[in-house]
Amino acid sequence: MRVRLMIAIGILAIALGTVPAASAQGITMRWTVDGENRAALVFAPAPTIGHVKSPLVFAFHGHGGNMNGIAQRMNIHTLWREAIVVYPQGVNRPSAVDPQGNRSGWQVEANQANIGDKDLNFFDAMLTTMRQKYLVDDTRVYAAGFSNGAAFSLLLWAERGQSLAAVGECAGRLAPSEQLTLPRALVAIAGLADPINPFRAQKQTIETARQADNATGPGQPCGQYCTLYPSTTQTPVKTFIHPGGHVYPSWASAEIVKFFIAHPQP
Repeated sequence: MRVRLMIAIGILAIALGTVPAASAQGITMRWTVDGENRAALVFAPAPTIGHVKSPLVFAFHGHGGNMNGIAQRMNIHTLWREAIVVYPQGVNRPSAVDPQGNRSGWQVEANQANIGDKDLNFFDAMLTTMRQKYLVDDTRVYAAGFSNGAAFSLLLWAERGQSLAAVGECAGRLAPSEQLTLPRALVAIAGLADPINPFRAQKQTIETARQADNATGPGQPCGQYCTLYPSTTQTPVKTFIHPGGHVYPSWASAEIVKFFIAHPQP
C-alpha cells in the first residue's frame, strides 16, 4: 500500500510539472517545453486559512548563471515571504559574450534566430503551473532579473505584458527590435561604468520605458542614486543609477521588492 501511495504521489507531481522535493531550500519543478528539459526553483508561502491569493515573482539569472545562484543573490523569497518566488533555470543560449551558446541564458527578442520563442513558451508553461498549483493573485505577477535575465524580463514586458504588473531589472536593456506597448511600472538599476551593457544603452531602455509608461515629466529625487518619474497611468519609472559596473548591488532586491509591493497591475 505504501509503495502504491508513493507511486501515486510521483505521478501527480509529474502531472503538475514538479518533483516532490519540498524543503527549506525550495521545490524544484520541471517541465518539457519545445523539446527542452526545463526547471525552476520555487519558494511558496504556506497556505492560509482564508485562502488569500499570493503575489508571484519570476526572477531570472544572468548569462552563465543558474537558479540556485540567483536565489542566493536576489533572495526575494526571504524579503517578501507572502509571495511565490520562481527562480527559473536557463539553458544554453548564444549571447554577445558567448556567441556559441555554451552557457545558460535567455532569448532577448521574439522569434530569435536559432531559438524561436522557447524561453517565452517556458514562461507561459511556468505561469500556467503556478496558477494550477497555487492561489495566484493575477494582478500581482512580476518579472525581475540581472543582466541577460533583466533583458528577458524586459522582453516579457514587450511580449507578455498583459500578464505582468511591473518589472524590476538590473544591468539589462531592451532589444532594439522590441516595442513596449502596455504601460507597466518599472524599477531599473544601472551602473555608469558597466562594460557589458554600456550605460548609454541602458539609458535608452529607460527612456523607452518612460514613454510607454506616460512618465515623461521631470524626475524627483528619492534617495541615494534614486530618481522617480511619476506616471499619469499609475505606472511610474524608478531608477537607481550607481557609479559601479556590471553588478547586482546588495541593496537591489530590497528596492525591487518595495517597488513591487507598491505596484499591482494598473
